[in-house]
Amino acid sequence: MIITISVSVYTVVKPTELVERVAIAIERIFPGIIMDIQEDRIEAKGGPETLQNFHKLIREQRILDTARFVMFDGMLGNLIQFNLNKQAALMSKVSFPLEEEPLGSIHVQITGGEKVIEWLTPKTVDGVPVREISFEEALRDV
Repeated sequence: MIITISVSVYTVVKPTELVERVAIAIERIFPGIIMDIQEDRIEAKGGPETLQNFHKLIREQRILDTARFVMFDGMLGNLIQFNLNKQAALMSKVSFPLEEEPLGSIHVQITGGEKVIEWLTPKTVDGVPVREISFEEALRDV
């Protein structure tokens, strides 16, 4: 059986921000995501392919354990929820704020459950993944 993975992103755009820069921040983390850009908010939707860059960035930044904790902490049934820092995202960096930020955070929801977390953020020993699963394996429900 194939798991349905979808990505939803939402953020407010404050009057002091340029909507174009906020859109660029989202695009730098989730390239190819389809955005509905309004003056005061951005809503975006995508499929599993929009997570490929996020997967890569987590490894480049060596934050697998932190990302894994944040995702499991934000898991409710098949839904994974977490926030990202806008300024860090603009610099192509993944940063998980502890709470809503003054300029507003980028709110991310991923459907797909634990298998998606295992693909994005495998268990590690001394920061090294114990077992990586492929993107295709993440899409299969075994």
